[in-house]
Parts: sequence; structure tokens; C-alpha cells
Amino acid sequence: MSDSADSLREQRKRETSRALTDTARRLTTELGFAGFTIEELCSEVGVSRRTFFNYFESKENAVFGFATIDSRQEALEEEFATQHGDLLDDFIQLTIRRFDLFNPVEDAPAMFAVIEQEPRLLKAAFEQLAKNERRDMSLVGRRIEDAPDAELRAAVIVHTVGALVRLSMDQLLHHQSTEPFADLITRRLDLARSLYAPSQKDH
Repeated sequence: MSDSADSLREQRKRETSRALTDTARRLTTELGFAGFTIEELCSEVGVSRRTFFNYFESKENAVFGFATIDSRQEALEEEFATQHGDLLDDFIQLTIRRFDLFNPVEDAPAMFAVIEQEPRLLKAAFEQLAKNERRDMSLVGRRIEDAPDAELRAAVIVHTVGALVRLSMDQLLHHQSTEPFADLITRRLDLARSLYAPSQKDH
């Protein structure tokens, strides 16, 4: 398959995934999460149930837009796994590039409407976020598998960056910051490094 044909195929897949999520959110706000089935969602979008599960593991994931891994994301993650630079810097850059791909800020109003309608969906969202964290820990672990306490190191890096992401997202969503996400998270990383740097005082 040519690059252009493959690119068109990927674009269509992303459009289908987006249509499923947008429709799932609309149906949730209109009917409630239990008010429609996967089959009804698929009928609205014009795809089969089998096609749905090529994109999402569950109806909850469709509402949240947690699609199976995008090929662009897979490429970014594979690039990260084979890099040899500073691990934390590389992981921050991966985080920024994934943000640029999916930009959750754009989805925030629709997500807030869904959560207001169906607060119980928060549990599913937290479970998926935890799954994503475990995936990232495994990804980081590939870089440091021979290091002492590799699993713990990977967990600390992922959770630390996750906290910086949440701080940056709060700035974007609740304080209407006009700074790019990349600048917000990089500045917070620099501050964290200065706070946790070894003291220069004599001991």
C-alpha cells in the first residue's frame, strides 16, 4: 500500500473514532449512559458492532474517547523507547507530543457535560487512566530495565510527570491560561528539579 493510501486509511479511521465518541457523548447527555446500546450507537454512526470494538474496548471508553492506540501514538512511543537522552526530558517530550495529537483541552466542555450527566462514569475514567499509567511504566521500564529498582524508578517518573500534567491542565482549564501546554509543563518540570536538587550547603 502506498504512503498516501495508508495515510488516507489512517485519516478515515480517526474520523470514525471521532464520530463514535462525539455520538456517544451526545447520546449520554440526551438519554443517559444506560439509555442507549452499543448497537444503537453504531447505527447512528453507520458502522458495525465489530467495527466499534476495533476502536474501543467498551462503551465507557467510547464516551471518554479512550480509543485503542493510535498508530501515530505507537510511533511516538517506539521512538521514545529507543532514545538515549535524558530519560525525564524524553518522557516529557513524549507527553507533549501526545498532547499535541489529542489535545484534551478541546474535549473538556463535552467531558464536563457527560460527567455532570453521569457522575458514575468517573470510576471508569480513573480505571482507564490507571491503565494508561501502567502502560507508560512499562514503556519507561524498557529504557531502564537493567537499572536498580527499575520498576520503582519507572513508577516515580510516570507519577511525577502525571502530577505535572494535572497542574498544567488545571492552568489551561480553570485559569484560562494562554500559554502552550509545552511551556506550562516544562516550566513546572524545571521548578520541580530545582526544588529536589541536592542542597549546595555543606553537611
